[in-house]
Amino acid sequence: MSKTLPAIQTFLEQCGSDFEVWPCDPELADTAVFCEHYGIALENSANAILVRSKTGEQKFVVCVLLATDRLNTNHTVRKKMGARKVSFASADETRSITGMEIGGVTPIALPAGLAIWIDDAVMQCDYVVLGGGNRDCKIKLDPKALVQQPNVEVVSGLAKRG
Repeated sequence: MSKTLPAIQTFLEQCGSDFEVWPCDPELADTAVFCEHYGIALENSANAILVRSKTGEQKFVVCVLLATDRLNTNHTVRKKMGARKVSFASADETRSITGMEIGGVTPIALPAGLAIWIDDAVMQCDYVVLGGGNRDCKIKLDPKALVQQPNVEVVSGLAKRG
């Protein structure tokens, strides 16, 4: 069985929700490829994306949205961050800020002070499949467990449907 990072495993064991850690071929860790290969519905898969401000004070936030949706960067994210322009963080920035590789980023056990915004559609799912903190595992979890962490906010309209 693949292992998550210790802080992620501790959260999962203490969150009070059922969870599963699934092994994943690191070459198949990107969400669409993972879902197709392992037969997981995109509607129950969520992406955790690090976004950065491009103007003004440098800010970062992790946004969580369903794999079927697109992040509403030009409106909701930009306005909520208070920035004129925002963009997806680079792979290097993502690794530096979260300690995780793209394809394995999870909104669980992130560094203190890093905001986590979860699209309201994620919260309507019975379960979601998320990155496991690395590219060799995924986590199946009730999304309600995610809001037990500090710095988490459920945001309406964070993502555009479809």
